[in-house]
Amino acid sequence: MSPAAITNASPTPSIGRKTQPVSSTKPVISPSSVIPRSASNKIPAWVKPDLSRLLKVEHNPGSFASRSISLVDLPGGATFARIASPTPAVCAYSSVQASRDLHIELNCDLVYINHSCRPTLIFDMTRWEVRVNPDLDEGLKAGDELTFFYPSTEWDMAQPFECLCQNTECQGTISGAKDMPVDVLGRYWLNTHIEELLQE
Repeated sequence: MSPAAITNASPTPSIGRKTQPVSSTKPVISPSSVIPRSASNKIPAWVKPDLSRLLKVEHNPGSFASRSISLVDLPGGATFARIASPTPAVCAYSSVQASRDLHIELNCDLVYINHSCRPTLIFDMTRWEVRVNPDLDEGLKAGDELTFFYPSTEWDMAQPFECLCQNTECQGTISGAKDMPVDVLGRYWLNTHIEELLQE
């Protein structure tokens, strides 16, 4: 801080009383909702969160059988975690599409968050954060499986699969937003890059 930015709390201090320097600058705290968008092929540098306090990974036997369980209660729309340690990647079964031109590997336990047609979370790739699905009336509860709707980030998936979520809203084969009816996608929260690709 420059010396010009520091002033005394009292311009004429009283004898025998100490004054504390006071900064004339105001702290700037930007909530994630007003952080400017980064270029679509850049990854922001967030501080790495401690996911071990937020989720527990169950490593079940079999292919693609692991899952994540919430350790916290949060209301709908609340921030669950920041996407903190991604690296650019090619489109793969483990990657997340962050923009029309960028896929990332999460490089943390967020990779164990499975797909569901009735998801508990949303991956907001504009803000680089994972939030509780605002459509959950009761919010997220400890013990709930952590899931998100893969076509909300993925336009064309490297490895389509048959959904096993068993919800009444189940969409069957999941291969990306490009293969889904627009009226079905309209029921879900979608990332900006998916909305833009749909308009094209």
